[in-house]
Amino acid sequence: MSRRSMRLSLITALTATLASSVAFSASAEPVFNRIASFAVTDNLPKDADAKTATSSEIITVSEDGNMLIYSDSPYGGIGFVDITDPKNPKAGGVLKVEGEPTSVTVAGKRVFAGVNTSESYVKPSGRLDVIDIASRKVEMSCDLGGQPDSVAVSPDKKFLAVAIENERDEDLNDGEMPQLPAGNLVILDLKDGKPDCKTMKVVDMTGIAEIAPEDPEPEFVSFNNKNEIAVTLQENNHIAIVDAASGKITSHFSAGTVDLDKIDTKKDGQIKFNGEMKNVAREPDTIKWIGDDRLLTANEGDYKGGSRGFTIFDTSGKVLYDSGNTLEHKIAAHGHYPEKRNKKGVELEGAEVGRFGDTDYLFIASERGSMVSVYKDTGKDPEFVQLLPSGIGPEGVLAIPSRNLLVTANETDLGEDGGARSHVMIYELQDKPAAYPQLISELTEEGTPIGWGALSGLVADESKDGILYAISDSAYYAAPTIYTIDANQKPAKITSALLVKRGKDAAQKLDLEGITTDGKGGFWLANEGDQKKLVPHAILNVNEKGEIKKEIALPEDLLKHQTRFGLEGITRTGEGDNETLWMVVQREWADDEKGNVKILSYNLKSEEWVAVAYPLDKKEKGWVGLSEVTVHDGQLYIVERDNLIGKEAVNKRLYKVALADLKPAKIGEKLPVVSKTLVYDFIPDLKKLNGFVPDKVEGFAIDKNGIGYVVTDNDGVDGSSGETQFFTVGKVSELKAQ
Repeated sequence: MSRRSMRLSLITALTATLASSVAFSASAEPVFNRIASFAVTDNLPKDADAKTATSSEIITVSEDGNMLIYSDSPYGGIGFVDITDPKNPKAGGVLKVEGEPTSVTVAGKRVFAGVNTSESYVKPSGRLDVIDIASRKVEMSCDLGGQPDSVAVSPDKKFLAVAIENERDEDLNDGEMPQLPAGNLVILDLKDGKPDCKTMKVVDMTGIAEIAPEDPEPEFVSFNNKNEIAVTLQENNHIAIVDAASGKITSHFSAGTVDLDKIDTKKDGQIKFNGEMKNVAREPDTIKWIGDDRLLTANEGDYKGGSRGFTIFDTSGKVLYDSGNTLEHKIAAHGHYPEKRNKKGVELEGAEVGRFGDTDYLFIASERGSMVSVYKDTGKDPEFVQLLPSGIGPEGVLAIPSRNLLVTANETDLGEDGGARSHVMIYELQDKPAAYPQLISELTEEGTPIGWGALSGLVADESKDGILYAISDSAYYAAPTIYTIDANQKPAKITSALLVKRGKDAAQKLDLEGITTDGKGGFWLANEGDQKKLVPHAILNVNEKGEIKKEIALPEDLLKHQTRFGLEGITRTGEGDNETLWMVVQREWADDEKGNVKILSYNLKSEEWVAVAYPLDKKEKGWVGLSEVTVHDGQLYIVERDNLIGKEAVNKRLYKVALADLKPAKIGEKLPVVSKTLVYDFIPDLKKLNGFVPDKVEGFAIDKNGIGYVVTDNDGVDGSSGETQFFTVGKVSELKAQ
């Protein structure tokens, strides 16, 4: 290399180093934004079945900060991700091991992996694999004598600790404890970067907890700078502190209980924060030292269930701070509340501590809400900063302050059901506004957030700039709701919720997928039917109080060809005798020609039903259908989409059909096929949050100034990351097909 080339290389390296350091303007409050996502399936060998189950559970990083390393339990491997350029993570491959990896940590040039090899719950076994990062080869192993869970290395790299959980069988006796054999803590000395198996100390942890003292189940381990090991015994609701050098328990205490009010405790198809729980055991999962004298716990509450918060303790067990219901309320305001699992709430599982510049941050991951919360450590009560969207089921959280990065490992893989795969997600501390949330709800008079999610239809107010109305679908079957959205602020705000009622009670047997105004202060709603569930294909008129005043079933000549993929959008045109409702049907019914779906028309005066056929784009995988329709300036704007996620997503598009060209035929007659024009491709917008492209672009509306708004459906956080994207595409008249 020439001297000039060497100088240029040095300058480039120095520039990169300076760019990665923490340097923010004095006026700005830096926040974390997601900059990349890595699908764990990208690490599969080329000859592997793409549907092979994979996961990223616990994650660590090489000492230079360039290689992420995660445990992949279902695949039985240790995965590697090259983040030399963190905005463009690259597959580093996966090392298959014999057994089920449960946790990883790094010291020097090696990664240490706990591997479960248990024959059964009553015959637990496992080992510690020592893997050379460069060669991806197992150098040596230590028999651990039980089923390992968490693994950690001391800051001075003298010791390695492993929580031997020997977990219980949750199907045996309803999962009640005790279930022997008991778990313990294993400590190994490290010499020249390798564990000395002969130095293994087994720390007996029986007899210290109030709950099932004969059956401790150590869950997570963490070192401080004094070589003290903090250990959570999650099901035992206990915390112990162990001296690594001697293997002695120096102190231990109960994690205690918490009283909760204004929480949702019922799995009943609605989000209502009007319940309470008393004396709920915290049952901490992850534990992290904050300095050398405080402890942060993420209280999953998985055994008995429901603690929902995080806690800061001192080393005597004194509670210095407990979040109570506050973080769960913040998650709900972001639309991420998991109503289908709400007895246990958002289940906070992962935690991390990191110092970025002069600021100490605390990170807490919600397994069921699929969010990571960011707080500043003030030394007293932590200061809330933001919530970050994650993949599904964040388990591992990793701070890399040397590179201004935060990483999450999201364990849930829904590939078998055609859903999202496990992802590693990367965030950067930036001097920019927070990219997420794009939509958030305000508080009610009771001080609780407006619960929301599964937004399936959208319409603009006819007289107010940036005011829209959204409808929820059957994810909240007990509380069908119309939400008012103020899009004149960032993030946009859900300012009110209107319950759809029959009489005084919430309407039942509805799956509302479309909404439009009726010109009289009320709305017309499109209901997607399902014959098997006795849900009718129908349109409904509700007044300004949300009361159903009229319900119109689809005509019998049409219903005899029905499927469960019915009405997905509705819009209104004309006045007086010409006032007409237009509706799109999501997918082909039995009488449709292959590749065509119906656009239905209903004249409110004559009560006549007619239709045209709409030609769908050809599918590459999955299926293609319609999600929304809205009228503007003589055109029907129609959202067409496939049901694919992430890299496989191809069709998330906006088309238009001229109203003047529509010549509908009567139901039962051969339907004329309309001509459609491509207006816009939503996929580039859906990639801007640097996650994976969602499948359900469900709502599109155009306000009185011609601005187009888009909203995605998060499925009520069921089999979903919970993310809702809400954004504008600008003036529809200026859009150009991409």
